[in-house]
Parts: sequence; structure tokens; C-alpha cells
Amino acid sequence: MLSSTTPHEPLLTLLQLCDSALPTGAFAHTFGMETYLQRGTVHDEATFQEWLAQFVDHQLVYADGLAVRLTAEACAAPGTGTGTGTGTGTGTGTGTGEDAQSGIDFLIELDGLMYAQALPSQVRQAGLTMGKRLLDIGRLSLPGPCLESYAALVDAGTCHGHQAIAFGLIGTDHGVPATSLVSAYLFSTVTALMQNAVRGIPIGQNAGQRVLGVMRSHVTRAEARIAQLTLDDLGAVSPGLEIAQMQHETQRARMFMS
Repeated sequence: MLSSTTPHEPLLTLLQLCDSALPTGAFAHTFGMETYLQRGTVHDEATFQEWLAQFVDHQLVYADGLAVRLTAEACAAPGTGTGTGTGTGTGTGTGTGEDAQSGIDFLIELDGLMYAQALPSQVRQAGLTMGKRLLDIGRLSLPGPCLESYAALVDAGTCHGHQAIAFGLIGTDHGVPATSLVSAYLFSTVTALMQNAVRGIPIGQNAGQRVLGVMRSHVTRAEARIAQLTLDDLGAVSPGLEIAQMQHETQRARMFMS
């Protein structure tokens, strides 16, 4: 965490990270929802809400949501990131060089697992494209030692650069608790998908807000589930969602990139 963090810094950081105007490219992705639109499975407010709940429960929880939590915990551990730690590593506070290397090794492992578990190519590419944009935005306007360590690994080709990992590192650098980061990531993803449903189905703006109202409690329950998961649970995604995401790659007409 940055030593100069102010009392309002965590909240302001979350507001910036979760702003729908953040230029990561989320507006271009439905993560397979467009396949369900083409089938006619998703066609109104109620069917979109049902799909969204399934997406959160059976994909987002076991992939990006869990990755955010694991990243935040690794970054918050003593000795991770860059700074003035003891020993030969680049730790913060009283951590040792060995602590720092352990944290870096974990980020490398998590980055590789996030890349490997995203079987549909469009979903895998979306995570990387939005991840690299978030890394650039973070370095520009929300810099911090954990983010910089990860960005250097991406620059060196050691890591791919995933959005969920960058999100967790930026938040932790600026004092946001892991639980708040997970909830914020889940809800910002839900919000982006709602905005795409308003355009794609289409449903009205009021209908979209009703869906968000229902999803608030759903996200809270999802965060509680994520808190109980381990690294072994990463990637336990519903095959049905993945198949729909793969089918989107060859869909004849598309409004969105995934």
C-alpha cells in the first residue's frame, strides 16, 4: 500500500476503477450473451437477469472474482510490491526479499492460470486487451508499487497482463480492502453487461436499473462465496457458458467482440 494513502483514497480509487467511462473496452464485450440473444434465449429484462445471474455464479465467481481476491491478498502480504523492504528483494515495510519473490512468483502463477482457464479465445483475448489497457491507465493515473511490479513482468513477457489482476493490484496499492475490491469488480462487470443489454436486446434504461437493483444482493452473496474458495477452484466454469462463448466466434452477425 502507498504510504501517502488518505482516508478517502480507497473510495476515490474504486469510483475511478468502476466508472463506466473508464476506457478499457468493456462496452465491446458481452462474454457470450450475444450468442444467447441470437438463439432467442435472452430476449427481455427477465431472461437477461436470469442469464446475468448464471454468468456471475458459474463463471465470474470462479475466474475473475476469485483472481481479484487472490491478487489483493498476495499484494497486501508483507514484503510484496516494490519499496524499501529488507533483504535483496523489492518488498515493502518489514518484509524480506524472500517474501517479495514469493509474491512475484504467485502473481506469475496466477497470471498463467488465468490465461489457461479462459478456454474461449474471445474471452481470453478480452481479458488481456482490457488488462493491458487497465495497466496503462493505472500507471498513468493510479500508480503504485504492486501494479508497477506486475506491469514490469508484462513488459518483459513473463506475464500476459490480465484485467482482474491489474484491478486487484491497483486497489490494494491504494488501500482498498480485498472484500470491497471483489464486490466492486463483480458489480462493475454486471453494470457493463447491463449497458450492453440495453443496446443489444434492447431493453430500456429503467429495466436495466431494475436488474442492477436485484443484482446488488446477488453480488454480495457471490463475494461471500469467493471468500471461501482457493486457488484450486480457479477456472471451474460452467461448460455451457464456455460453449456459447466459443460459438460466438463464428456467429454470422455480431454487434460485440465477445
